[in-house]
Amino acid sequence: MCWTWLIALVLLAGGLPAHAQFDAAPRPLQAALPQPSEASNEKAYRIDAARHIYAAYPAQILQGKVPALVHAIVVTETTIDAQGKVLAVRIVRQPASAREVTPWVVSMIRRASPLPPPARIGGVKFVEVWLVDKSGRFQVHSLTEGQL
Repeated sequence: MCWTWLIALVLLAGGLPAHAQFDAAPRPLQAALPQPSEASNEKAYRIDAARHIYAAYPAQILQGKVPALVHAIVVTETTIDAQGKVLAVRIVRQPASAREVTPWVVSMIRRASPLPPPARIGGVKFVEVWLVDKSGRFQVHSLTEGQL
């Protein structure tokens, strides 16, 4: 088979597998310690945590509406202490065909620690859905702009 035909077939099939961008999580921007969250429950805190993660990784945010088919959906459960330190990240749902994304997401959460200290509720455990594009950009469900 001619190389030109092989390249054309790969491009028609959607390109090469999206692995390289998930080899290592990006380094978060170094910012001042986050302001305490005044959230009174897990659902409200989840939004503050998502905003903190977006601020830590602005170049990785998928702008606009999420495509109908994303590369991976990862559901995480994150436990933090009263100071916002990430104590644990548990995978609730791992993508079947894009397993390389899971450690990438976990690493991003851990590297963004400390999250905003949950001043009114002490330590907290919250669930977040990560919608990850093949490019290595993401949105989280708490701050999603919707889907196409």
